[in-house]
Amino acid sequence: MEFQDRTIRCVDCGEDFTWTAGEQVFFHDKNLKNEPKRCKPCKQAKNERLAAIAAAQTSGVRQRIEVSVNCAQCGQQTTVPFYPSQGRPVFCRSCFLASRGSDIQSA
Repeated sequence: MEFQDRTIRCVDCGEDFTWTAGEQVFFHDKNLKNEPKRCKPCKQAKNERLAAIAAAQTSGVRQRIEVSVNCAQCGQQTTVPFYPSQGRPVFCRSCFLASRGSDIQSA
């Protein structure tokens, strides 16, 4: 099988990078099926982000978010562990559980 250099667009930065014939041979020899999606700098940045997340998880440091919102049903102020999506209702725990109970009964 003959390999030639290929130009691929990075999914992170949008820049074109060259996937060399030598790299393609390596992928083929290791039986890797997917071609690379990121250029070398973006791949290195991604690996550093993942390493930082793994280090934080093993050290017990957990960054948990809490967002203060008003319940869409009863109006009570509550906190949720996520950033609400635009246009979607957010419920307090009791209203959320009540709405889930009615969904289960109607199914």
